[in-house]
Amino acid sequence: MSSPTAKLAPPLRDAILAKPDAILDDLGVMNALVTANERAMGSNIVDLRGIAMERMEARLDRLEDTHRSVIAAAYENLAGTNQIHRAVLRLLDPVDFPGFLHTLNTDLAEILRVDCVALVLETHQDDGTAAAARMGEVLKVAAPGFINSYADTGRGDPQRPVLLRQLQAGTDTVFGAKAQDIRSEACLRLDLGTGRLPGLLVLGSADPNQFTPQHGTDLLTFFAGVFERSMCRWLS
Repeated sequence: MSSPTAKLAPPLRDAILAKPDAILDDLGVMNALVTANERAMGSNIVDLRGIAMERMEARLDRLEDTHRSVIAAAYENLAGTNQIHRAVLRLLDPVDFPGFLHTLNTDLAEILRVDCVALVLETHQDDGTAAAARMGEVLKVAAPGFINSYADTGRGDPQRPVLLRQLQAGTDTVFGAKAQDIRSEACLRLDLGTGRLPGLLVLGSADPNQFTPQHGTDLLTFFAGVFERSMCRWLS
């Protein structure tokens, strides 16, 4: 029985016969061959093998997308962890409380990539505002109950250690002159020990997407715990 007449140019045919695996590994070429085979079979023939290949390709694409998302999330989490570690180490450097407050709105703000840091402390003293003014722009004082009101989600939820939210603008009481530039914030509740009123560390950003309710709070919760211990050391 004679072989069918070759329709490919000899150089191309010889190249294919020499390396057939190259055809199988090329997705574009294989798709073209499958499409040509379907046309040759006619529209009334169901090619189950072709359907299976299409489904496998779709599953492979989804799997690759998932892998890319997982890898990106892992890198982002690692970067966030390193960022918090650097911030914790910087908290340990100051040798006095004024230096500690200065660090918050300078080095710490730079490490955490925020535009404003505010430390809110509740007090019963009438002269608390004047005392805070002497300590710099980072420290804010408020009447008892202010923190619960400010960090309230409005949904009847129990008090969260960390609250992330987007804003139209910040609050003057917390951010002062920078309030109009703030578009998102992280509120970190501080338990300063038995017999003391609570505190609140607020991180403000001009980026509305830096702090949103969809973001995780594990790293900031850890940072709040370290900050609490640092504050208790200065208050003791």
